[in-house]
Amino acid sequence: MISYAPFYETLFKKGITEYHLIFKQGFSANTLHRMKQGKPINTTTLDALCYALDCEVSDIIKFEKE
Repeated sequence: MISYAPFYETLFKKGITEYHLIFKQGFSANTLHRMKQGKPINTTTLDALCYALDCEVSDIIKFEKE
């Protein structure tokens, strides 16, 4: 199972809010909602998040065995 826990830790460490991602960076509120629900996002979105947050993929997602 993919976990987005590192994403929220990265936001906190960098002092970035979801509001900033939506209204300043142009991310869809639906995308962030899907992440909160643990639903999949596409690799294009993952790439854009890495670019916007200046981080690695591992700073956004991690794999957890169920």
